[in-house]
Amino acid sequence: MANRIWNIDGSETVASEGAVIKWEDHIFFTLSYNGQSFKGEILEEKTERNFLKLKINHRVFEIRKKGELDELISAMGLDVPKVRKLKELQAPMPGRIVNIAIVVGQELSVGDEILSLEAMKMENVLKAEGVGVVKAINYSNNDVVEKGAVIVEFE
Repeated sequence: MANRIWNIDGSETVASEGAVIKWEDHIFFTLSYNGQSFKGEILEEKTERNFLKLKINHRVFEIRKKGELDELISAMGLDVPKVRKLKELQAPMPGRIVNIAIVVGQELSVGDEILSLEAMKMENVLKAEGVGVVKAINYSNNDVVEKGAVIVEFE
C-alpha cells in the first residue's frame, strides 16, 4: 500500500484506479479520468527524489511519491524542519525605528513582524527569522540606532 501513497500539493493522497495517460512526447501528455480529458506538462522532474512538478489544465501541482524510506524518516522525527531559536535582533543598518510591533513577553514565530526601521527614506520591516520570547526591547519608537545595535533581546 505504501507504494500507492502520493503527496500532492502537501496532502497525502492514495492513488486511484482508472486514470489513463497518453504521452504526446517526453514532456506533454493527456490525462483521461472519469470520462474527462486534461492536458498536462512536466515542468520539473527529480526522479532521484520521487518528485514531479506538473501543469494540468493551467494549474501547477507538486507531486511526490511516498516510499518506505519516507515513512522511516518520519517515524524517527527527522522530517521536522529545524527552527532557529532567537537570541537577539541587531540593527542591520543605521536608521530610525518607526514602529515596534512587539511587546515584552510575546512569543514570536518565523515571519512575525518585529519592527520597522527607516533608513535612507525607506521603511524596512524586520521579521523574525526564528522562534523566541521577547525578553527586552532596548529602544523606543523614533530612536536612532547604529548598525549592529542590539534592539531586541529574546529568552
